[in-house]
Amino acid sequence: MRGVVSRVGKRWTAALIAGGLIVVGLGAGAFAQASGMAAGILKVRLGGDASETRLVIDLDRSVSGKLISDGAVDNTVIVAFPKVGVNGDLKGAGQGVVRRWTVVTAGGSARLNIELAQKAQVARRFLLPPGDGVDHYRYVIDLRAIGGPVNPRDARDARALGPAQSLPVEQAARRAMTVIKADRPSGRKVIVIDAGHGGHDPGAIGANVHEKQVTLAAAKALKARLEKSGRYTVILTRDTDRYVTLEGRVQIARRADADLFISLHADAGPESTSGASVYTLSEKGEGRVGKVLGKDDWLLNANLTGGDRGVGQILLDLSQRATKNRSAVFAEMLVSEISDVTPMLRRSHRDGNLIVLLAPDVPAVLLEMGFITSPSDEARLNNAASRARLVNSIGDAIDRWFSRDMKIASR
Repeated sequence: MRGVVSRVGKRWTAALIAGGLIVVGLGAGAFAQASGMAAGILKVRLGGDASETRLVIDLDRSVSGKLISDGAVDNTVIVAFPKVGVNGDLKGAGQGVVRRWTVVTAGGSARLNIELAQKAQVARRFLLPPGDGVDHYRYVIDLRAIGGPVNPRDARDARALGPAQSLPVEQAARRAMTVIKADRPSGRKVIVIDAGHGGHDPGAIGANVHEKQVTLAAAKALKARLEKSGRYTVILTRDTDRYVTLEGRVQIARRADADLFISLHADAGPESTSGASVYTLSEKGEGRVGKVLGKDDWLLNANLTGGDRGVGQILLDLSQRATKNRSAVFAEMLVSEISDVTPMLRRSHRDGNLIVLLAPDVPAVLLEMGFITSPSDEARLNNAASRARLVNSIGDAIDRWFSRDMKIASR
């Protein structure tokens, strides 16, 4: 989340929430215009990747946005905010499907012009009120790519991955098939740890470190902690600074026949906001499961003689429900354990419409380890000793969860 964030939504309420953000802002006091109209736009943030990109406009009031252009004609998305001011022109470089953006004033309104780096569509727009430590309004615009990524800024990473960006997925999947054959008879549980963001997607940006760096460091530390016990086989979705698609991360877990999937992220927000939180899949997210299922997946196409498609949906619903319940139980255990070693948000167990949580048959959580934009959280996440305390508590939660499963199975 989370880029990705990075990163609902890390993040996408976890993608912003969960995801990495490029921040360009001005002081709130600098926004009064010569005309006397009070400023409304505080700053603009971007997060996500070449598949889906989120823009967040921080505002000092509630606003309504009007979509002037959807980008279909001239590759530019335009959203107007009536009676909203900005001091001069505000602009910045893009990320993901966005090449660049500007905010200008015209006719007593502010207008956000988004130049697209590739074909994309506006997936959703909504306004978030103040809450959960955020003292201002946020207008969110989600852009979803149409077709493959063509952003020149991503070309270097694409070449490094070879013909397709799924090379790490294929490598992990082959290893997964091997460990299943070797370790399942011994009773080892397979755990997939997902280090959020990576490669051209830095995720949230702190004063001294990027989200992708602390998530990878934490993932490697957690892997070492779990393997030391001899009870688990651990697979990382990435073990280097490499980009893996969100759907690819889910497929690694499914093809490994994983018993648990944990996605690690660091949140972004105002400097005053700090604390960890845990996400599980929301009810809204359940309807998106087809995004991570292949066309030949039995969960999507299961049927009886006569081709009763309804049976396939019933089987899918049952699998999702059981998986969601198990994920929620683990999330509560995880919150209980990590709250002893790190500050938590007031509402620490949340749900979100996040792609990395969509596997219908693998219990999954997304852990926002803290706010990398908070000096205190960033210091903890960037310190090996503090990370060790956090990953040890995560390991304790995993041990408790599987011990609980064994007790239930033995009854």
